[in-house]
Amino acid sequence: MQYNVLEYLEHTVNRLPEKVAYADDKIEITFQETYNQARAIGTFLARRGIYKEPVAVFMNKSPMEIVAFFGVVYGGNFYVPLDEEMPKFRIELILENIKPKAIICDESSEMLLKEMGYGDNLFLYDSIVGTSIDKQALEDIRNKAIDTDPLYVVFTSGSTGIPKGVVACHRSVIDYIENLTQILDCDEDTVFGNQVPLYFDACLKEVYSTIKCGATTYIIPKSHFMFPLKLVEFLNEYKINTVCWVVSALTIISSFKVLDKIKPEYLHTIAFGSEVFPIKQFNLWREALPDARFINLYGPTEATGMSCYYEVDREFDEDDVIPIGRPFKNTDIILLDENDKIPEQGELGEICIRGTSLTFGYYNAFDITNKVFVQNPLNTAYPELIYRTGDLGRYNQYGELEFVSRKDYQIKHMGHRIELGEIEANVNKLDEIKSSCCIYDEEGNKIVLFYVGDINIKDLSKKLRQSLPRYMVPNKIQQLEVMPLTPNGKLDRVYLKGLIKSKNKER
Repeated sequence: MQYNVLEYLEHTVNRLPEKVAYADDKIEITFQETYNQARAIGTFLARRGIYKEPVAVFMNKSPMEIVAFFGVVYGGNFYVPLDEEMPKFRIELILENIKPKAIICDESSEMLLKEMGYGDNLFLYDSIVGTSIDKQALEDIRNKAIDTDPLYVVFTSGSTGIPKGVVACHRSVIDYIENLTQILDCDEDTVFGNQVPLYFDACLKEVYSTIKCGATTYIIPKSHFMFPLKLVEFLNEYKINTVCWVVSALTIISSFKVLDKIKPEYLHTIAFGSEVFPIKQFNLWREALPDARFINLYGPTEATGMSCYYEVDREFDEDDVIPIGRPFKNTDIILLDENDKIPEQGELGEICIRGTSLTFGYYNAFDITNKVFVQNPLNTAYPELIYRTGDLGRYNQYGELEFVSRKDYQIKHMGHRIELGEIEANVNKLDEIKSSCCIYDEEGNKIVLFYVGDINIKDLSKKLRQSLPRYMVPNKIQQLEVMPLTPNGKLDRVYLKGLIKSKNKER
């Protein structure tokens, strides 16, 4: 049994020291180099007396950034990833929250931090990675470590505009990775293609599966996701056989018909999540790669990444929804209705999670932690926490869990309760549509549809009137050249809400 994630690295470096662990289009780093450099960083932090502290890692996305994460952990600390993609005010809010005694940076981020007024406690990766390793100091740190020690703090968006730092421990990450690698069937022949930024918890899939299984992860340049042909060429060049991507990263390939010109030759496992995969686009992938495994993953950051999975094992019509399936081992999913009771079969309920996968909550924010990490209302005998996801789900006729929408996306319009996701699903069925997003304008009491596709607004409106009840037809439709995405590739609903607000002000 594992107690510390670094045991994965230590087992693998003994088996495969010279195998490439992490790489991008410029640099490769082996397991031995990862191990040595991480231990050097851990020694550096130990010599400075930095222990059981949040250590910020603010570097350009690269294999070295991953090594820095492990180095922080070797020093007995927990890492907080930052990135230049983040707005400056967000970086400032995070640093003010964690007050780090050390920030590991590269030359680019060091310059930015100094411009922001942070001159102290900045340590260049290239300088500290040459520290001579103190084996005894690292052994002493490990001997005092337990599996509920924090491993990282990842900051997500907060509804108030203040980012929330989710604190995960070794135990929850180990529980997650043990399940995930079994579901994905990972081994040392697995070659991952990383899509998400390293400051999101979604990167855990590649980062930790790699050191557990002796796999290899290639970090794909962000620019390739704007040029889907280049993206598939990259997958083929580096013989990538496994991806765990957000849905929009996959649909950018299928919706622009790239699969008609070139196919990912080595890809045999495609895991996807974060959003509902439009069946039309999903079927294009299945037609292109009929022998590949497709796995739908679901789970929130607050439960260490993913909690449910469904391996596609049947055909889906365009009216269907791909289930999120069943929970990982050692995880329990509870559906609760508005009265905190279990709903009838097929009825909606809030998806709630219990088990080892739960994180500790939010860093320096006990008030908002206590709102969503709550006592299980079905258990009145002893303390037992569950996490209320805010997602709505139901069980289908096969007993599989389906994600329906966010509670936030369920609206009351013209006296009817409406799921905005249902409108999006109907839009995405149309051949001319590449992507869509529905937003509710509370001020104007209107359903607003944004879309990218080869159809004009008038014709789209006509088609939707044929497929949707009258009260669900969008009151306003706006065509976009490109759908805005968040840094991790999800639809940027906050940005679209801002567009609506700014237009309301102009009136």
